[in-house]
Amino acid sequence: MTAKTIPFCPLCNGTTTLFSEYKERYYYNCTICQAILLHPEQYMSFENEEKHYQFHNNNVEDKGYLNFVAPITSGILNQFSSENTGLDFGAGTGSAVSKVLCDNNYQIEQYDPYFHNFPELLEKQYDYIASCEVIEHFHHPAKEFGLLKKLLKPNGKLFCMTHLYDTSIDFEKWYYKNDHTHVFMYQKETIEYIAQQFGFSQFSIENRLITFCY
Repeated sequence: MTAKTIPFCPLCNGTTTLFSEYKERYYYNCTICQAILLHPEQYMSFENEEKHYQFHNNNVEDKGYLNFVAPITSGILNQFSSENTGLDFGAGTGSAVSKVLCDNNYQIEQYDPYFHNFPELLEKQYDYIASCEVIEHFHHPAKEFGLLKKLLKPNGKLFCMTHLYDTSIDFEKWYYKNDHTHVFMYQKETIEYIAQQFGFSQFSIENRLITFCY
């Protein structure tokens, strides 16, 4: 593959321009939603991604991990009650988000295409959805954000955590793109596009925490 095979953006189908080359991986910038994306031909296979995620250190007893997910868990604990139902979308091998909420007697289901593949959970609706360090892994963000919106009840909220890119960051030195499974990275403009395109009434960005409101 060469840099001449220009992909379309998998979120908005916009045209893209070559943004960076890193370790023979080609990254593109969408001219419409401003996302930064890895060329789809360079995505890992499903099997290799599963092996990669198995090496993630997701110790749900680790205080550092619990503190890291606190923006999501605090948001849910402060804005919803134990009577509400939630979904941990992309829960992985061990979810600190689910642990904290279950410890507080909250009702949250875990879904993950690799480790909690229960498609029946995607036939329900939830008051809140947590997606912690997941959306940067989306291969088909238009499809996946459409699904997340569909899974929310009216007045529900989608809590996402990811590291947004902005022009103050030196992309060549940015740690976040070094993970080969981080295939779709967001800027503020990308979040604005998602909110408008998928019919969220409003959104907020607080450091790594992005909250979409139905």
